[in-house]
Amino acid sequence: MDIYEKLRQRLATNPVGAPPSEAFDEILRILFTPDEAKLALSLTFLPQPVDRIAEKTGLSMQTVRDTCEAMADKGVIFSREKKGDMGYCLLPAIPGLFEFPFMGGGGTPMHDRLGHLWETYHVENQGMEFASSPTPLMRVLPVEETVSGNDEVLPYEVITRMMENNHTFALAECACRVSKGEDACDKPTDVCLLFDGMARFLIDRKHAREITREEAHATLLRAEEAGLVHTTNNSQDRLNLICNCCGCCCTILTCRTKLNAPYPVSTSQWFARVDETECTGCGICADERCMLDAIDTTGDAAAIDEAQCIGCGLCVSTCPAEAISMIKRAMTPPVPETGSQLGSQVLMEKGRLEAFIDMNT
Repeated sequence: MDIYEKLRQRLATNPVGAPPSEAFDEILRILFTPDEAKLALSLTFLPQPVDRIAEKTGLSMQTVRDTCEAMADKGVIFSREKKGDMGYCLLPAIPGLFEFPFMGGGGTPMHDRLGHLWETYHVENQGMEFASSPTPLMRVLPVEETVSGNDEVLPYEVITRMMENNHTFALAECACRVSKGEDACDKPTDVCLLFDGMARFLIDRKHAREITREEAHATLLRAEEAGLVHTTNNSQDRLNLICNCCGCCCTILTCRTKLNAPYPVSTSQWFARVDETECTGCGICADERCMLDAIDTTGDAAAIDEAQCIGCGLCVSTCPAEAISMIKRAMTPPVPETGSQLGSQVLMEKGRLEAFIDMNT
């Protein structure tokens, strides 16, 4: 069997998945040299030290170290230093193989080709695979000012409260818009936030720059002003990333806006509701803020479809008449307590928990 197909099958055991596709085969051939792909077949999704990888591959420790460092520098495998030793592991298709090579910017012929291939793969295969589990891998975070002060707001719905647990902050280019090149919308690209281990990796590999907690807060405000939706990993424990993106380019949101996938993203615990007596019918909420076409302005007042609303709060924060507010959903989507619980739950729903455990032992 071809080494790239073997690598795809290995990547496919991850909760995100990696369905077979001619586009993804070419992506792997661009991202990995044959020698890199062969070594990557010995990696798992948990960091392993060089001596362990050398033992599995039969290669010298120097060869393993040099090859892994080259792959990590390209952003196609993950590295983490622990007690002075560097460990290396595979990255999922999303977030990882797609995003990291674009986070430092694009514009080269290689980036242009990758962007086209990823778009094809997303539309034909990866998008539906990513969003096929009843427990979504990502969730929407509401604009904080739209729910602050409400006694029912939960700690993991308040971005600044969750960020108190993070210690490293990084800012990168939005891979979704960068990968689309001239076909991307005009929203800002320097708005992708990463935290802690993922942040340190991308900073060290020069795919992102280190910022302060205050700069991270400012980035969130800038993203909100631009009308970008906050999405993050669907767990309560800690933030790994905050994707600030749009309904036309975002790999996550287009699972809903373009693919009509079954479980694209978990909504926030809230939805927006219009007070018809206060609404002036200006249309700002529908024309400039809503990414999901959840607002109908054909009548005298705007009307919001609760089922279509993802609870981002972008319409609430900019309503000039202050006619829109956030309402707690009667049935709130459950949020797994930890990232590990999230991964295990998705793997069970997709029927590959055993394969994932076997691959990582």
